[in-house]
Amino acid sequence: MSMAFDAPRLAIGTLTVIPVGTLGEIDRRTAGRAMTLAPVAVLPLAVLACLVGWLGWRIGLPGLLVGLIMVATLAAGTRALHLDGLADTVDGLGSGGSSERALSIMKRGDIGPMGTVALILALGAQSAALTEVVNGLHGAIAAGLVICCSRAVLPIACRRGVPAARPHGLGAAVAGSVSAIAAVAVWLAATFVLVGAAILVGRWWQGPLASTAALGAVLILVALAVRRLGGITGDVLGAAVEIAFSIMIGGLAA
Repeated sequence: MSMAFDAPRLAIGTLTVIPVGTLGEIDRRTAGRAMTLAPVAVLPLAVLACLVGWLGWRIGLPGLLVGLIMVATLAAGTRALHLDGLADTVDGLGSGGSSERALSIMKRGDIGPMGTVALILALGAQSAALTEVVNGLHGAIAAGLVICCSRAVLPIACRRGVPAARPHGLGAAVAGSVSAIAAVAVWLAATFVLVGAAILVGRWWQGPLASTAALGAVLILVALAVRRLGGITGDVLGAAVEIAFSIMIGGLAA
């Protein structure tokens, strides 16, 4: 397959369970392009979650159950990697000691009490917010758009100047691979789409507010990761996605 498709294949294969075949050696340019394509790469998953939410509402399921089913769909469609990253990042950043110890905690397969609480809060907030947003077809579409927009934090977290915490792994492959111009362009485009999502649920001004809040939270997360860990990891990127989605969908539900 042509190398021109390596970037979208990398983005889709990394962010969803959709099979993309075997990829060859990925250079920095391809990695950067993959991160800028992240909001588009999850479109199939967003459409699926949108349909699940709308069908659940259509057949009269309780609102909270609809939200939980949509969250479960997202978890299944991403192999729960973002949720795992959130838990590991909270455990690592919340631990005392050196960066080596924090990275060691994050690399382990188990989840500590802080990570468990973070998962409960994130899943609960997302489910409750989806309950408010998905009250018809327009609400389901808005939720799907938010799923795509939340992935726009990846080029922000992978912009040039942000180092990797480890010499190997996903973080090392994509850290610093996106130009500042491309990162800002993707974020502005996502903000524009988020305004459209807010219009669908009747409150356009909540779009830019949610976008600004999510951006601020992710910038703080990346700064903490650089200070405590020495850079970003794949877990930090997963945490960024979950935090952004929680804030964005919560902003539309407020």
